[in-house]
Amino acid sequence: MAVTVTGSTVTMDIPGLAESYWMDSTEPTSYPLPAADVQVDVAVVGGGIAGLSTAWELARGGRSVAVLEADRIAAGVTGYTTAKLSALHTLVYADIRSSRGADAARLYATSQQQAIEHLARTAGELGIDCELERLPAFTYVESADQVQRVKEEAEAATSAGLPASFVTGTGLPFPIAGAVRVERQAQFHPRRYLLGLAGAVVAGGSVIHERTRVVGLDEGEPCRLTTEAGSTVTAADVVVTTHYPVFDRALLFARLVPHRELVVAAPIPADHDPNGMYITQADNIRSVRTAPYTEGRRLLIVTGESFTPGAGGVSGRYDRLIAWTRQRFGVKEIAYRWAAQDNRTTDGIPYVGRLHPVAKHVYVAGGFGGWGMSNGVMSGLLLAALIAGEPVPWAGLYDPRRLHPLREAAPVLKAQAKAAGHFIGDRLRSRADSVDDIAPGAGAVVRVNGERCAVYRDEGGTPHALSATCTHLGCIVAFNDAELAWECPCHGSRFATDGSVIQGPANRPLQPRPM
Repeated sequence: MAVTVTGSTVTMDIPGLAESYWMDSTEPTSYPLPAADVQVDVAVVGGGIAGLSTAWELARGGRSVAVLEADRIAAGVTGYTTAKLSALHTLVYADIRSSRGADAARLYATSQQQAIEHLARTAGELGIDCELERLPAFTYVESADQVQRVKEEAEAATSAGLPASFVTGTGLPFPIAGAVRVERQAQFHPRRYLLGLAGAVVAGGSVIHERTRVVGLDEGEPCRLTTEAGSTVTAADVVVTTHYPVFDRALLFARLVPHRELVVAAPIPADHDPNGMYITQADNIRSVRTAPYTEGRRLLIVTGESFTPGAGGVSGRYDRLIAWTRQRFGVKEIAYRWAAQDNRTTDGIPYVGRLHPVAKHVYVAGGFGGWGMSNGVMSGLLLAALIAGEPVPWAGLYDPRRLHPLREAAPVLKAQAKAAGHFIGDRLRSRADSVDDIAPGAGAVVRVNGERCAVYRDEGGTPHALSATCTHLGCIVAFNDAELAWECPCHGSRFATDGSVIQGPANRPLQPRPM
């Protein structure tokens, strides 16, 4: 079991270091706060792969750039990715061709494959040792009744221009019914790559500011950003790459659906390496890759158990993922465990371009649907070109201002109905009867002095109460028992047990409440 209860104390029994391997195997960063008000050509809000890729492309093009990161660069969503750099995004090509046409599928494939080649070329030019490995990517199924769909995807991916084929054999240690295989994809160490890229950005005369949360945007000419500390950043153009846009004036929150996935990593003998990147949509997602680890061993990285932030039961989800990993690969030791988060758009294509219909100088990148590595690099290339006024064939495909009412109506209504259900329904119930019901190491939403509060009882037995209302749009948060965090089920904001923001779109903390 993932949780044992001894007396009134909750003890987590999930094996492995609760940290991303990418974070644990690299040094922390320490870029300064702004010493004064900053003036640059372009301000980039967010220091993940999309933000740093955009900053690099702009800086190498001669523009001065300021990267503004609320915490530490490459330590948010990007620091907790699985780092597959692939143009094979499960089964998207048949869907894109069906809904948007063959040209759209070709543009999607070309833009994604170009991103892979661009990252490989950039790493070589800058001398970044990011453990880049060129390997095939597979989307597989184990059930015979799913084979036809995989065959259709292989044909659609081939027609879109990818080196794809249908296969029935892989390097996995268990049989499959069929798979799409795409050659010359890549996997890498994302932190090593991005720390090298950040160093090149700063060496070129641009700046990176960490612990610099942006809380305000004036879309004038020039644009002005206000930070939590009160400093101002003035820029001709602004790029927002905060995973979920921290500025909702485009109403993209209505067309983005957050999801979270768990990751476990285990050492395996090097000769047991399946030599590829694998994913299936069965079993609530199972994604497999390896990374260089120690002499004679590789690190097997398995991702799965997709869920909505705030859904609860996370420790049980870890149980299932670990059991699957042990059963399929025979591993005994779990070295690391972490979780990844991303957003899906309601039409399945990321939003990269101008933030809203009347925006002139504000751009956004997000909604990568779990494929942030290729999409992050693609975003940097596309946004730099848009700011420079250069035409890009796939700009229209990713334009956030697009709206396809017939195609998106059902997904938008479903997403908003779910959010509305949480907004209203979660107010009609508490998650525990009283503070006394909360064991040490656990949290729940309860009424305290007539107000709904998020209460966490620390291991010493002391309860800590916060407002349970998310500071983004007012939904009620829920407790993640495996990561000890408060999560918003509506739009994916996450908060530490002291109320501080872990992950947006919220940019203000949950406020303390008296007990």
